[in-house]
Amino acid sequence: MPSGIAKHLFALLLAAPFLAGCLERGQPTMVDTSADDDAFCRANNVAAGSNDYVICRKNRDVQRGNANARTDRAQRNLAEHMLNNPTRP
Repeated sequence: MPSGIAKHLFALLLAAPFLAGCLERGQPTMVDTSADDDAFCRANNVAAGSNDYVICRKNRDVQRGNANARTDRAQRNLAEHMLNNPTRP
């Protein structure tokens, strides 16, 4: 029969993967899109470091932010709809 502390360590060892999963919940994964943005802006014959290049990168960033905002808004609207209109079997 394991000692008292061994039981607690064993229980913690079994629970650790579940607790680690809770830490990641709700945190979006960051995606590095700098290479894609760079390739897009350079494809338009814009030299890196020029004013046009900076404007191009800023526009891409704004477009990405707007797309993320639309996605978040659509998800909130769906959740609100599901809460206000429950389906009863």
